[in-house]
Order: sequence, then C-alpha cells, then structure tokens
Amino acid sequence: MAALEIVNYPHPALRWKSKLIKSISPELRDTVKTMFELMYEARGIGLAANQVALPYRLFVINLTSDPNESEEEFVFINPEITKRKGTTEGEEGCLSLPQVYGDVKRSEEITVEAYDLDGQLFEITLDDLAARAVQHELDHLDGIMFPDRMVDTKRVELDALIADFESEFRHKQKSGEYPSDEEIRKQLQQLEEALG
Repeated sequence: MAALEIVNYPHPALRWKSKLIKSISPELRDTVKTMFELMYEARGIGLAANQVALPYRLFVINLTSDPNESEEEFVFINPEITKRKGTTEGEEGCLSLPQVYGDVKRSEEITVEAYDLDGQLFEITLDDLAARAVQHELDHLDGIMFPDRMVDTKRVELDALIADFESEFRHKQKSGEYPSDEEIRKQLQQLEEALG
C-alpha cells in the first residue's frame, strides 16, 4: 500500500461513506499509529480514515494535539452517536481544508459508542471541544465536511477558498501527481472489498 498522507478537498475519499471494520488486524494498528503521526505533524486534534484515503469507519482524536500526551489519544472504531443534547455554535477547521475556518452548529453534549483498538466496546459522554471534534470526525466517515454544515450566507464567504483547493487538486491530477477521480474511486472500492 502507498504511504498514507492527509488528502485535501476535493479528493473523492472525502465524500466516501466509510465501511464498518469487522476485525482489528496488525495492519489496522499500524494505520492508526500512522494516522496519529500525520495528525500531530499537521497540528490537528482529530483525523478520520477517509482523510488519509481509507474507506474505514475509524477516526483518532487527541484534543491536546501533543504526541507526548499519549494518554489523551482515543481511537473510535465503528462509532455511533446514541444520544444528543442541546445545540451550540463554534468555529471549526479541517486538516483536509487547511487554513479554512467557519462556524458550525453541533449538539452540545453527545454519548458515543465505539470500539477501541482492543476490540472492546466503550461508551463515552462528551461535551465542549471533545463533542465537537467527535461530531466533526464522524461526519467525515459519512462523506460530510464542515462547510456542508455551515449557514449558507457564511458558506458563500468560503467558496472562493474552497474553489482554490479544487483547482489545485485538478492541477495535480493533470500533472499525474494524483490519479483520476474514477481511478481513486476504484482504489477505494478495492480497499473496501478487502475489508470483507
């Protein structure tokens, strides 16, 4: 498999609805380790598998963004929000849209069920930044990005920035740095089938 890297909008993986993970393999553990490394390198607090072009229902989070704070590392496999409470609005950014920020309404408090890297089911209730980060990453797994959640009037302000990402990505495809969308979708399909 090619080396993992964080992909930028409009890479087709970012619009892919991720597939449930059926078993935890040594490869999956390596993937998680690499995802944390890439996230720290980019100074992020969360990273979803499809942001590294993998169609898996998995994301990692460390709200401190500090690799030395490894006890703050959380892995969410096949996550699901089981309860929501309240609404709050706050600014979000995304490692797949660097330097783009916008206000998004989210549930204030959520309860999440997910599996950890040992295959253990856990349940956690979160609020504030943790709740926002989990909702943001969970959206990624469904092919939703934070600008999709923004109020239209605010979204318009970002459209020009987002268009720049689009043209840069298309330019990289023309120069052969990236395969065509169709080719990428085929690769995602293959990775998905390999999950069984």
